[in-house]
Amino acid sequence: MTLATIDSGTSTFTLRRARRADVAALVELIAADSLRAGQDSADPEHLARYERAFEAIDADPAHTLVALEAPDAAVVGTMQLTLIPGLARAGATRLQVEAVRVAESTRGLGLGTAMLEWAIGHARERGAALVQLTSDARRVDARRFYERLGFAASHVGFKLFL
Repeated sequence: MTLATIDSGTSTFTLRRARRADVAALVELIAADSLRAGQDSADPEHLARYERAFEAIDADPAHTLVALEAPDAAVVGTMQLTLIPGLARAGATRLQVEAVRVAESTRGLGLGTAMLEWAIGHARERGAALVQLTSDARRVDARRFYERLGFAASHVGFKLFL
């Protein structure tokens, strides 16, 4: 299902819902991240657990797993969006953005900006009051990118790994 098209000035990319057939390519994008190296693997022996995760995400209408497709049909970007209803902020719904990745070969074309702008519009269309995301504190370039898009580093995040 096509969500949007993105014109980079030289090529047209398709933003669409991810399909099961995309799982290996999506995992490759995630595993290519230097901070995730060693924690995620696109090796075929690990693929079944990612496919199970995909099935759970795809079955839940609160989630949208996005694939960015290049003109040659290669998957060159991804992000996961989750609508979270809540009681706080007068019953506001939030859109959580996770695992934003753009292939190194296509960086600098404005694709990440276009993806996030689409996600913000998606949130508005669904009545969300805010869009939130986290970014590893070591990602200085990512922080500048998100701030340029209007995101504010307003909270301190905590994680407890189980």
